[in-house]
Amino acid sequence: MNEICQQAEEFLTGVLTNLRFDLSVSAQWTDEGCILNLSGDDVHYLLSENGEMLDAFETLLFQIYGRELDREHRFICDADGFRQTRKAELQAMARFAAQQVRKNDRPFTFGLLNSTERRVIHLTLQKEEDLLTESVGQGRDRRLQVRLK
Repeated sequence: MNEICQQAEEFLTGVLTNLRFDLSVSAQWTDEGCILNLSGDDVHYLLSENGEMLDAFETLLFQIYGRELDREHRFICDADGFRQTRKAELQAMARFAAQQVRKNDRPFTFGLLNSTERRVIHLTLQKEEDLLTESVGQGRDRRLQVRLK
């Protein structure tokens, strides 16, 4: 396993212990980066508010260890397959948006998505030769738009 990934696992384990969550962390290095799977009796806290706590842990890990990762790698915190389910939802949303753009000949703009979610949609549609995906707006108001080339 990647050394940074191992450090992230140890750090997150320490944070969860100090917060007195009944959760354990297991990490693995993949093509996407460091995937940290959390499990235990307190998983429901991680999944509430659309996985906001998972997002917070990813942000924290990136702030601490992000400079040591290659640009194409990320920290991904998951629990009970939440991220994989969300990824499948986003891919379906991307296909729907592509269909709408082609049908109506008008851009389709998604609601609020975090950077990881926008990335999934970008990657899902990147091979579509007639479509362009683009992040528009600034900061928290950033949205993803799909349009014809």
